[in-house]
Amino acid sequence: MLYNRNSFYTPFNIREKLFNLDFILFFSVLLLGVISIFVQYSSSGGQWAAHSINHAFRFLVFFSFFIFISFINISIWNRFSFLIFLFFILLLLAVKFFGLQSQGSRRWINLFVFILQPSELMKIGIILFLANYYHRTSSSDVNKFKYLLIPVVAIFIPFTMVVTQPDLGTALLILFSGIVITWLAGVRWKIFAYLFILSLVLAPVAISFLKPYQKSRILSFLNPDLDPLGAGYQIIQSKIAIGSGGLFGKGFLNGSQAYLDFLPEKHTDFIFTLYAEEFGFFGSILIVLLYFLITYRIVHIGNLTRSIFGKLFCYGFSTAFFIYVTVNMSMVLGLLPIVGAPLPILSYGGSSMLAIMFGLGIVMSCHIYKNSPAS
Repeated sequence: MLYNRNSFYTPFNIREKLFNLDFILFFSVLLLGVISIFVQYSSSGGQWAAHSINHAFRFLVFFSFFIFISFINISIWNRFSFLIFLFFILLLLAVKFFGLQSQGSRRWINLFVFILQPSELMKIGIILFLANYYHRTSSSDVNKFKYLLIPVVAIFIPFTMVVTQPDLGTALLILFSGIVITWLAGVRWKIFAYLFILSLVLAPVAISFLKPYQKSRILSFLNPDLDPLGAGYQIIQSKIAIGSGGLFGKGFLNGSQAYLDFLPEKHTDFIFTLYAEEFGFFGSILIVLLYFLITYRIVHIGNLTRSIFGKLFCYGFSTAFFIYVTVNMSMVLGLLPIVGAPLPILSYGGSSMLAIMFGLGIVMSCHIYKNSPAS
């Protein structure tokens, strides 16, 4: 599509950019971050422990990063999306050779000032790359074989690298993010149907490559009582904690399951369980509505922006964001196997928060420069 640059209004100074922020998205993210600080404070027993202090500090830094990213013209993100994707691939490669190992997994790299998990960044990297790719590809070409090959390779490489760390949960989230973008770009549903059938055929082979702890998680999901003190312990305690919260919860700092240490990983993947125990059903509805509002605003910005790149990125990221929230909440409720997926912003984890704020910053850039071409 050809654009007349003179026909676009592009805010350049800080004042104009500030007034062009999507304030509903801005304050929704800010409110969620403030809630996360209090919840992390509760997870440390009502005191400022190391992880609760780190979480508060990281949110302040990454929220500032979110605003900084949003001021960069969307055309910059489109132009450098391939280099960003390639940089994230190199980080994943660095993890393979120089990464830190913990509990049988090699997922992190020590940057001296920060322990980074590159697979979290790749969730955004794959959306950036494919949004740029389909921005440059004609709609009449997206279903041709040679134009399908590049997206398949681009999704397969990081998926394979993350699976072998091993981190099946994050790898699947990267895979789903890539599939969403290709579907939004207009790839025919028949191709996805064939791939789905192929995945079902290969499922028994894939299961044989799973680690023992991954197989036990699947079995404990199907029947938590099979190993109530082992693989099924987390999900059983999670259900007890959520159920004990009732309608209005036990109150801030009064969650017995969390405070008596019955609930493992209460500050990371199972943070929603702690929150639900303390604030109950109605408090949980508030968090769900807040996540829904953020997702809705991302889609709304996608509707407003005039560039194909911006639309694909916003629609892809909103779907991915929704999947992250859905997978985590379903996991702690026992509706899905435990896959190690953090709850955006609320869970403790610097790499996850960095990736989410990076994605939200690009979305906000799409809003500020909604009338500008991406190329």
